[in-house]
Amino acid sequence: MNIKEIKEMIILMNENNLSEFELEKQGLKIRLRKGSDGLVEKVIERPVAPVLSAANAPQAGPGGTAQAAASKANEIKSPMVGTFYAAPSPDAQPFVGPGDIIEVGQVVCIIEAMKLMNEIKSDIKGKVTSVLVENSDPVEFGQALFLVEPI
Repeated sequence: MNIKEIKEMIILMNENNLSEFELEKQGLKIRLRKGSDGLVEKVIERPVAPVLSAANAPQAGPGGTAQAAASKANEIKSPMVGTFYAAPSPDAQPFVGPGDIIEVGQVVCIIEAMKLMNEIKSDIKGKVTSVLVENSDPVEFGQALFLVEPI
């Protein structure tokens, strides 16, 4: 699904005076919902696979193995290409950081795509173990943004 298709869905919502629109296509589920201010909120859901690359895998500690540690961590991935922002504004605190406990549906970052600010929400509950990108970094579709240990 690309930005053009999402924009077409927003136009369809506006033309038909819809307040919510949901579509599931090829394992991707997108829900568009108008808030009380009339702006469209976008929620994209994907299954998160507990897979780590070798570069991001935790090291083995005393009495444990790297494989056991890696099997416990999940990645929050970017659902789109854009620019990663860790906070809502340059002078604000980041949404989340290492050691923070996050809930399902909690905003963890913003990705700017085509001048649209998209809130990225967690689809898992857990403890953030690592932030894998820097503020203002460009990100790719499917790129890991955070490592989260489920609780």
